Parts: sequence; C-alpha cells; structure tokens
Amino acid sequence: MTYILALDQGTSSSRALIYDAAGAIVASAQQSIESTYPKDGWVEQDPETIWASVLRVGRQAIAQANIEAAQIAAIGITNQRETSVLWERRSSQCLYNAIVWQDRRSAAYCEALAALHYPAESESLVSELIKETTGLIVDPYFSSTKLNWLLDKVDAARERSQAGELCFGTIDSFLVWRLTKGARHVTDATNASRTQLFDIAQQCWSLPLLQIFNIPEPVLPEVLNCVDDFGLADPEWFGAAIPICGIAGDQQAALIGQACFAPGMSKSTYGTGCFVMTHTGEQISRSSQQLLATVAYRINGHTSYALEGSIFVAGVAIQWLRDQLGLIANAAETADAFARTGGDSAGVFVVPAFTGLGAPYWQPQARGLITGLTLDSNKDHIITAFLQSVAFQTRTLLDAMAADNAPVSTLRVDGGMVVNDAFCQFLSDLLNVPVQRPADVETTVRGAGVLAAIGAGLFADLHEAAELWQLGQDFNPAMAASQRQALVAGYDKAVTQTLTL
Repeated sequence: MTYILALDQGTSSSRALIYDAAGAIVASAQQSIESTYPKDGWVEQDPETIWASVLRVGRQAIAQANIEAAQIAAIGITNQRETSVLWERRSSQCLYNAIVWQDRRSAAYCEALAALHYPAESESLVSELIKETTGLIVDPYFSSTKLNWLLDKVDAARERSQAGELCFGTIDSFLVWRLTKGARHVTDATNASRTQLFDIAQQCWSLPLLQIFNIPEPVLPEVLNCVDDFGLADPEWFGAAIPICGIAGDQQAALIGQACFAPGMSKSTYGTGCFVMTHTGEQISRSSQQLLATVAYRINGHTSYALEGSIFVAGVAIQWLRDQLGLIANAAETADAFARTGGDSAGVFVVPAFTGLGAPYWQPQARGLITGLTLDSNKDHIITAFLQSVAFQTRTLLDAMAADNAPVSTLRVDGGMVVNDAFCQFLSDLLNVPVQRPADVETTVRGAGVLAAIGAGLFADLHEAAELWQLGQDFNPAMAASQRQALVAGYDKAVTQTLTL
C-alpha cells in the first residue's frame, strides 16, 4: 500500500495527515503553536518550536498509521504564507524569531514607502508599481517589509545576504531546508507571490522591487511549480528518504482541497484569519476594490490566478475570548452561546481589528471595537457578536468581489469554525448565497496531499483529484432581506467608528 504524508504548518498549530492512495485519511496528529507579542502590533513565533512540532506530528502520524516510512510515496507541505524566517546557510540556525503574517511592525515604513516615486524623478508611485507587479497592496502583512526589517536589525545581515551566507524563506522554504539538511533552498509560486517581491505575470523575482526594498537577490529561494522536485527528506527525520513533491501556501492549498479549479469557483477558509479566494483563470484579475491578485497554483509551468480578500482575525478572536477574557473554556462553547441568543446579539457589534483591518480597508493602525453595549448585554451577546463579526467581514469581501465583476454565487467553506452549523447558516443568511461545507473541512492539508499525490503519480492531474471532493452539508439563505439590511447597516456603522477612532 502507498501513502502520502501531508504537513500543514499553520499559525495556530502544526498538523500531519496520512492519506492512502484513494485519498482516505489513515492517521492524523496535531500540536498547538504559541505566538508571542513583544510590542503592540508585533507577532512572533520560535522557528525551532515550529520545526520540532512538524517533526513530532509527522512521526506521530506515521506511528498511528502503523506503516513503514518507506511506504510513503511523497510529502506535501502547506504553510502560513507571509511569515518570514532568516537563517544562516552554514549552520541552518535562525537569526531571529519568525515574524508572523499578522505582524504590524513595518506600518510606518509602509506608509512612507507608498508615497515614494519610482524612478525618483517620475510621476509613478512605488505603490502603483508594487500593485501592478505583484497584485498586492503596500501593507505590513506581506514578507517584503518583514525581510527588510530583519536585514536592518540583524547584525551585518544585509552584507551577509549579498555574500550568499544567509537564506530567507517563508515557512515552506524553512521546512524544506531543514528536511533536506540544507540541500534545497526553494519555494513554490504561491508562496513567492505573497512576498511582494515576485512578478506574478513574469513568474520571477522582480529586480526593481528588490532594489526598492533593498534586498540582495542571493538571499531568496528558487521558485518552483506547486508540483515539483523539492528534494528528499533525510531518512533521519521520518525513517526513510521521502520525496517532497508538492507545496502551496495555506489558502491556495485550501482552494485546491476544495476543488475550485474552474474560473468563478470560490472558497472561504476560517482559521486564525479568514481568506476568501475566487479562481479567475489564466488571466490576472486587477482589482479596483483593494482586493489582491495572486497565484492560485502553477503546475507544469502553467499558472492559474485568483482574487483574494484577506481578513486578519477570525478564529483568533475566539481564542482571545477564551485566553484573555475567560468568557469561554473552549471554542465549542461559542455554539452554545449562539444557540442561547438565537443568533441575536441584541445590538452588540464587534469589529475585531486586533492587528489592523485587511481587505478592502488596509488600515494597519486600526484597532478592535465592541459597540452597542447596554446594561442588558451579557456574555452570550458578546460571544454571538464575535462569531457574527467573521460573517460580516466575509460579506464585505464578497461585496468587493461583486464590484470587481467577480461575484460569488456559491461559497465553499472550510476550517475549524465551520463545524458550527449555526455559524454556517448565519453566514449563508448574511451573504445571501448558498454555502457548501465539504465532508472533510480540513481542506488546507488535503490540498497539500493532492499536490504530493500528483507528484507521486497517484493522480494524473488536478481534475482527477477533484473527484475526491464530497459535499457534507448545504446551507441556504433564509433571512428576510430587511433583517439582513439592518444587520449590515449596524456593522458598517461600527466599522466607520473604528476607522475614525
């Protein structure tokens, strides 16, 4: 029997799943990952903890499956995308903590950068060049300004990078480097497209942007297809030399896991953050609504693109209710609170801008707001409002996509939050579109497994893999239009308050 090992290194946890040749889950393991917050707006993780957790869950999954490592045909990797790591090539030691995608430390730099002209004497703004080249907005979210900060703050890092002594990577690159014991410094096109240094039309690193961000090219990884030869995982790690055959950033992996392979197909993932992605085909869709154009996947040198809306806070807001306020003991209690209120927050609205607002606002300095509190408000109303805030943010993104001539007619959802039926129904009601929850809601890691399986020859292509997707449950809108309009107006008013604080 042949198997696939899929590794999902996310913001909140590392997971490993073993799939058989038919795509069935044989075993799984998971370990939580902690973030630290050294200053306001700063978010970091220990890369050594990340690495150790990936090894641990991979080994646990193999042991649970009761198989030999030699039976694993390939490894697939998916990862938190913009999170940035800098390490020494000779020793493989990291020179600073991983700077997480949520981190806002480069906000001032981004503000100054957006106003610059390129070339200096021209009328063209740097922000316009960045958007045209990368499909992205000038914002601390992306890897470019994180790397720039690292090269400034780590002793002699820029000079050492130019000399080829240091390596930069997103988490996929870092894991491949460690798994191959430094044999491969590579990434894939989806992760490269989130660095803000990659020309998504030409599919190469952009020399003008490297100049603008003052980044030496030798520090960057080689960019490969999503299905490619990423090297061999050393036998020390899992017990056999296993080919690494598939890589995609987490949201692109979810798009693949949801089998959204035709233009117009859309998915929304509810993990630490929330990310809505619509497949736009082989042409780059340029947004007028501050959405992101990005690489959906690149296979055999052929690139497909997507339009994406990014919400920084989704599941992490529920974690905040648990860890900081103590209103719940676990995420499952949110469903009970929602049931007790009947989905009525009693006029309480939440804008969870803990780390700024993402699309379509792109306001890194915005902060969270709870409004509409009265003496009748209770903790269930607050919990309900937090759950609903994720749906409201999704509604904002779908409105922006419709304005970009990319309307979403059906939304496939995944991630930990969507196991809550009440949340899925409210989402469908608020969006006024059908919501489809797959039988397997962990589609991110499944996407990594699909890519690895194609690389191992178990599937011929994505379309053959698409046949594995199974519907779990449909949710259809049932809310009166007047109620929907009143709720949206209430949330929009709260966002306006947030932006004017």
